[in-house]
Amino acid sequence: MAENVVVKPHEDVKLDVFRPYLAESVRALEAAGAEPTQAWLDPCGPRDATIVMGAKALVWDEESGWRVGDFVSGEPGERTRLEDVRHLGGGVLIEPSEVAARMAAGTSEPYRRYRSHEDDPEGLDAEVRARYS
Repeated sequence: MAENVVVKPHEDVKLDVFRPYLAESVRALEAAGAEPTQAWLDPCGPRDATIVMGAKALVWDEESGWRVGDFVSGEPGERTRLEDVRHLGGGVLIEPSEVAARMAAGTSEPYRRYRSHEDDPEGLDAEVRARYS
């Protein structure tokens, strides 16, 4: 099993605020038996992040939360492209253990936009800092 995938700091502090949440999600996936090989923070508008696990990838964004699909392309600084996407649901900031559980269970919920990335980004940032810093 791959262990200790490092989520590198991002030079943009508005993205880097999510690094602890992404790192916790990687650890939860590893603990559940998944094998993440890479993880990174992505561009803004909305802010998002990627965890690659072989041919699959999980992508999180600040509007719709987590989705999983077949990894097509992506790298730091570039939007990740997925095929055959399914949304995990549960909200924007579901607990990392819940991310792993929904992934393992094959959870699929309809796409839902929980918030706009323009709506109170400081409030979301404060919530992330309070829960994952």
